[in-house]
Amino acid sequence: MTGETTPQDTLRLTQHASGGGCACKVPPGELERVLAGLPVAAGADLLVGLEHGDDGAVVRLDADRAVVLTTDFFTPVVDDPYDWGRIAAANALSDVYAMGGEPLVAVNLLAWPRDRIPFEVAAEVLRGGAATCAEAGCLLAGGHSIDDPEPKYGLAVTGTADPSRLLRNDAAAPGTPLTLTKPLGLGVLNNRHKATGEVFEEAVAVMTALNRDASRAALVAGHTAATDVTGFGLLGHLYKMCRASGVDAVVDAAAVPYLEPARASYAAGFVPGGSRRNLDWVRPHLDAGVDEDELVLLADAQTSGGLLVAGELPGHPVVGEVVARAGEGTRITVR
Repeated sequence: MTGETTPQDTLRLTQHASGGGCACKVPPGELERVLAGLPVAAGADLLVGLEHGDDGAVVRLDADRAVVLTTDFFTPVVDDPYDWGRIAAANALSDVYAMGGEPLVAVNLLAWPRDRIPFEVAAEVLRGGAATCAEAGCLLAGGHSIDDPEPKYGLAVTGTADPSRLLRNDAAAPGTPLTLTKPLGLGVLNNRHKATGEVFEEAVAVMTALNRDASRAALVAGHTAATDVTGFGLLGHLYKMCRASGVDAVVDAAAVPYLEPARASYAAGFVPGGSRRNLDWVRPHLDAGVDEDELVLLADAQTSGGLLVAGELPGHPVVGEVVARAGEGTRITVR
């Protein structure tokens, strides 16, 4: 692996947590029931708030500047602490890119079982996060740590954006192609890694890759709608975008890219519980022309996945299309 660790090689971080990565998110249906009882913040300069569950909050400072705020953290998704730090940081920064912003400064969020895992391992996690922030050109300044039974790591990130050129999940227009910038299958492969200890370098490479270039390309192309594909899976995040935008969508299942070992791993039974919960949540809104296995893969809980952009991006596959709403409620057709 890419990190240099000093603790014993037999330590497996994924065995110290019940879940792993974005698959340990609160199920989307439960989360929405909780959030429904919260007051909605109002103000002319709050451009993006709680209303549509977007990737970050956006507050306008003046005509040319807005700040993007987000946070994301999770339990270990891989055993290598340095790589876990890199993945968690890339995942948190992705929320800023998904809004069309550029990360400016981040602070660490660390929970650590000091009595069970040497604190030197936490230093490797932090080193990985710092490396990814440096790659992104994002300042990393301090943070907060607590003693916790399960290890958790992530970032709180503040970014900047042009308030007139945001990527939002409520701006998808009918007739627009849907582009996916990273392959699926990360949840399945992470589940297999946790169960067997097998290392999937291709999955680590995808999870540590920044969504910066895809975000910039979307803005240059004049696109206005995007979201990143993480714990709610492709179908879950697409459903949220369509619902917020008042549109429907069609997904071409054969066009969706997957990491090469993902299908075989799924067939061997390595499926995160979060992936099945995602499908259960979105199923009432699906018109499916594919089998159950394909739907589970399309709902697979991703960690540090790609951007789903309403619009074409050179070098990335078109996986479907936004269409006009055909009736009451959001419908996603999978063919």
